[in-house]
Amino acid sequence: MTDRAEQRRARAEEADALLYLLLAKACDALGLPAEGVALVAVGGYGREELSPYSDLDVMLVHVDDYPRVDELASQIWYPLWDSRTRLDHSVRTIAEARAAAADDVRVALGLLDARHVAGDSHLTLELRSVLMADWRRTAKTRLPALAEACRDRARTVGEVAHLAEPDLKEAYGGLRDAVVLRALVASWLIDVPHPVVERARRDLLDVRDELHAVAGRATDRLVADVTGDVARGLGMPDREALLRHVYATGRALAHVCDVSWRRVESLAAKPARARRRRTSGGPLLLALDEGVGQHEGEVVLMPDARPERDAIIGLRAAAVAADRGLVLSPAVCGRLARHSLDLPTPWPGEARRLFCALLGAGQGLLEVWEALDQAGYVSRILPDWDAVRFRPPQSAVHRFTVDRHLLETCVEASKLVRDVRRPDLLFVAALVHDLGKGVEGDHSVTGAEMAVGICRRLGFNEADVQTVALLVRQHLTLSQVATRRDLDDPMTVDLIAGIVGDTDTLDLLEALTYADARAAGPAAASPWRMRLVGELARRVRAELAGGGSSLWTDAPPIPIPPLHQVVGIGSVGVAVSDHHGDLRVVVAVPDQVGSLATVAGVMAVERLAARSAVITSSDELGISQWSVSGSVPDAVRLRDRLAVALRDDTDLVRRLTARDAPSARHQPSRVDLLPGASETATVLQVRAHDRPALLYDVTAAIAAAGADIRSAHVSTLGAECVDVFYLTDSNGSPLEEEDARTLAKTVLNRLSPPS
Repeated sequence: MTDRAEQRRARAEEADALLYLLLAKACDALGLPAEGVALVAVGGYGREELSPYSDLDVMLVHVDDYPRVDELASQIWYPLWDSRTRLDHSVRTIAEARAAAADDVRVALGLLDARHVAGDSHLTLELRSVLMADWRRTAKTRLPALAEACRDRARTVGEVAHLAEPDLKEAYGGLRDAVVLRALVASWLIDVPHPVVERARRDLLDVRDELHAVAGRATDRLVADVTGDVARGLGMPDREALLRHVYATGRALAHVCDVSWRRVESLAAKPARARRRRTSGGPLLLALDEGVGQHEGEVVLMPDARPERDAIIGLRAAAVAADRGLVLSPAVCGRLARHSLDLPTPWPGEARRLFCALLGAGQGLLEVWEALDQAGYVSRILPDWDAVRFRPPQSAVHRFTVDRHLLETCVEASKLVRDVRRPDLLFVAALVHDLGKGVEGDHSVTGAEMAVGICRRLGFNEADVQTVALLVRQHLTLSQVATRRDLDDPMTVDLIAGIVGDTDTLDLLEALTYADARAAGPAAASPWRMRLVGELARRVRAELAGGGSSLWTDAPPIPIPPLHQVVGIGSVGVAVSDHHGDLRVVVAVPDQVGSLATVAGVMAVERLAARSAVITSSDELGISQWSVSGSVPDAVRLRDRLAVALRDDTDLVRRLTARDAPSARHQPSRVDLLPGASETATVLQVRAHDRPALLYDVTAAIAAAGADIRSAHVSTLGAECVDVFYLTDSNGSPLEEEDARTLAKTVLNRLSPPS
C-alpha cells in the first residue's frame, strides 16, 4: 500500500492542471484579469487525498469588486459537469468565506485545508491567513460544540472499530475524525500525537481507494459483499485480516479522539477541591493514591513513582483512573508499557485486587483499558489478550469485536455486583469468557483451559481457579438450556444443579449470562430469553437451597501474636507483621459498643485500606485482624491514636467527615438481613463499593443503633466489599425482628449518597 498516497497526489495534480487551464481560458474568453481571483482546493482535495471517485471541493475566491464573477464561474464549472466530474463548488469573497466558516464548523474544517490551485496566489495566502487566525482565536469556544457533534455522529453511525460493515468516513474513528484532529492541532490548544493520526488516516485512505476501485463508485461503507475483493486488492490474505486492520486503525484514531476531547474539556474545568501537593519546580498535582496523582484532568504518576521498581504501580494508576472516571495519561501508559517491572508469578494479592477493581469500574474501564492497550501495557500483563484483539465478531448477534465484547461484559457485570458473593470472580470470568475465540476449537472448552492458566497466574487459590474455569466452560449453558429444554421437567433443574453444585456458583453463572447477553446486543438479551434464564435459575436455586454454604463461619479463630510481639498500653494493643507479602495488623481494644467503629475510623485516617478483616471478642477484648494496603504503619503511633480516640473520638469524627463521600457513580449499596444464618445472632450482610471510611460508617451506624458486633467478616474483592456482621442485643441475644429491620435501613441510609 506504499504507493497509494502518490496515486492520490497524482489525481490531485491532474485536477489542478485541469482547473488551471479552465481558469486561464475563462479569463481569456471574458477578458478578465488573473489578479483578484483564485481557485482554491478545500477539504480532501485541498489535502491532496483524492480517491478514485472523490468529489472535487473547489472554491472560487475573488475580491469584492471583481467583475462578472458569476460568468467566470460558469465558464469553469460547466466543462467539469459536462465531463461528469463530481464537483462541490462555491464562489465567495474572503469576507463571505469567513462568515461561512463562522456559521458552520464543518465549513471551517474544510477551509483549514485550503490550498492554492490557480489564479492570484496572494489572495489564497490572505484567505488561509485570516481563516487560520479566526480558528485559533475562536477555537476554545467552538470546540465543545464540535465535540458534541462528533459524539452525536458516533451515536448515530457507530464506531469504525465495532461495526460489521464500518463506514470509513463518518463512523467514529474514521476519516472525518482524522480531519477533526488536524483541526485540533491547528488550534494550538492541545497536543495531539500527529504521527499516529497521520498513519491511521493514510491507512484508511488506502482502504477507501481500493473500496472505490472494487465498487466502481464513490462509497465509504465497507460492506460484506466486497470485503474479500478489497482485501485481495490490498494484498491481505482474507476478509478477517482486512477487518482487523481497519478495526485496529479505527481504534487508534478513536482513542486519540477520546484523549483529545478530555483535554479540551479540562481546559474549562475548574480544579478539584482536594488535597494538593506541589513538587519542587513541577506542576500542581492532586494526590490520589500511593504514587498516583492527577494533573489537568489526567491520572499521572507522582515524581517519586518508579515503575521499573514497582510492578504494581501501573495497576494502581489504572484502577484509580477507571474508578474516578478519569483518563490515564498517554505518556504514563507508554512509560508503563516500556519500563514497568514484570509482575511475579503468581501475582501478589494487592496486584490481583487492583486488577479486579479495574475490571469492576463500570464505564470507566473502557477508556483506561483502551489507553493501556494502545500503549502495549495490556499485552505485558495479559499476553492472552493478543489472540482476540480486533477480532471480528463470529455471529451477527454480536455488535462488538471480541475484545470489546469482553470489556463490555465487564461493564455489564459491574451492574450485578450486589447479586453475587464473589464479584472478583465474576469480573475475571467476564474478561476471559470468550478468549477461546482466538484459538481453534470450541471456544468454551479452550477458553476454560486458558482461564485456568490465567487465574493461577493472577494468584487465585485452586478452588477459585476451578470456579472461574467452570463459569467460562458453561457461560452459554443457562441460556441454551432455558431456551431449549422443558423447565417443568425435574431433569432440567437437576442438570444445572449438578453443574453448578452450590448457590454461590449459580449466582455467578446467572450474572455472567446476563452480562454476556447484554454486552452482545438486543438479539442475545431479548426479554423472552432473559426471563427464561431467570426462571431456570430460580428453580435451580430452590433445588440447591439446602446445600452449599454461602456464609462465613460464626466465629473463626484469630491467630493472636505472642504477647511480647504486641505493643500494648492499658487494654489497647497493636501488632504489625508481614504475612506472606501481605501487611497484617492485629488490634486488641476493650470489647464495648462502638469500639470497632473507632478502630475502623483510625485505620481510615491512617490511610490503611482494609482488604480483609476478621473480628471477634475474647476475655472482654475486641480482637480484630486486618489485611491492609498502604505504608507499613508504626505500631506505637497506631496504638497511641487508638487510645486517644477511644477516650474521645471528636477529632476522629471531624477528620473522617472530610473524607470522600459515597458516590452515585457506582451501583447502590445493598444491606440484607440473612434469616436462618445463625441461631444465636442476627446476621447482616453489606455489599458496597470500597471507599475510605466505609467500614467506619457501617460499624458506627450499628453502634448508634445500640447493637453489639459479636463477630465480623470483612472482604474487599476488587473494589467491592462484601461484609458480614453477627449482631446481638445488650443481653447477647439476636435482635428483635423490627429492630433488625430498622438497623438495616439505618446502615443503608448511612451508605447512600445524598440525593
